[in-house]
Amino acid sequence: MKPYQLGLYEKSMPGNLSIPEKLVETAAAGYDYLELSIDETDEKLSRLAWGQEEINALNLAMETSGVFIKSFCLSAQRRFPLGDPDPETRKRSLSVIEQAVVLASRLGVRIIQIPGYDVYYKPSTEETKNLFAENLETSVGIAAREGIVIAFETMETPFIDTVEKAARWVCRFPSPYLQIYPDTGNITNAALEYGTKIQDDLEKGTGHLAALHLKESKPGVYREVPYKEGHVDFAEAAQSAWNLGVRLYVAEFWYSAAGPWQEILRKNNRFLREILDTAAGGKQDGHHS
Repeated sequence: MKPYQLGLYEKSMPGNLSIPEKLVETAAAGYDYLELSIDETDEKLSRLAWGQEEINALNLAMETSGVFIKSFCLSAQRRFPLGDPDPETRKRSLSVIEQAVVLASRLGVRIIQIPGYDVYYKPSTEETKNLFAENLETSVGIAAREGIVIAFETMETPFIDTVEKAARWVCRFPSPYLQIYPDTGNITNAALEYGTKIQDDLEKGTGHLAALHLKESKPGVYREVPYKEGHVDFAEAAQSAWNLGVRLYVAEFWYSAAGPWQEILRKNNRFLREILDTAAGGKQDGHHS
């Protein structure tokens, strides 16, 4: 068994596949686990209302495929941010966090990645930052109650676009259940903007890095850049994260109807495993093709 695990982001596969089908494809392409998306769409948000029947069926599908869901990407917080000036939106935001945490605990999910936004569709102000702080504290309590880690994704807006900024919030509300889950594409763009190094930025999160999104980017472009077509130094990012104790990595890329998606899953798996195997010092048993 390898000393790390490489997960696969759900949106790397066609949206019309069922989750059990996605688990099978994740296994077939050589990944260790699936990261489920709970985004802004009503379809994905409806997952938060799954009952016992859906949960039992999904737990069975995980056991059968041998691939488990170990993390959620809770980008629904864009639509319902913790710092929104509208009290109804904030209430929904906390409800989304609570439902996600409870669902995670029933599915055996360990980590919920939350976006580092106070607000997304509205301007960031002192008020939104204060409201964010207040509701983050509540969220940490909910996560601690269920024993589930919530971890900040470093985003593309100045509020939390670096590990250093995420670490300030983690230090403000110290809890084993509030951590940092950086995105290589986003922190590479931030490092370029601020004239810093991603290695130095990752080190600011020492002891608080729950996992790492392996995502490509270009200057000013944060999404849907294929691997090797951007500017992320994956070898440096993986080595730095490895040295800081990170053992969970997720391949974050998006499905495109343009290419043979199953082959792309396998190709990206090979590309990232080579980097992670090198970072881990080549002491692996067995090899995924």
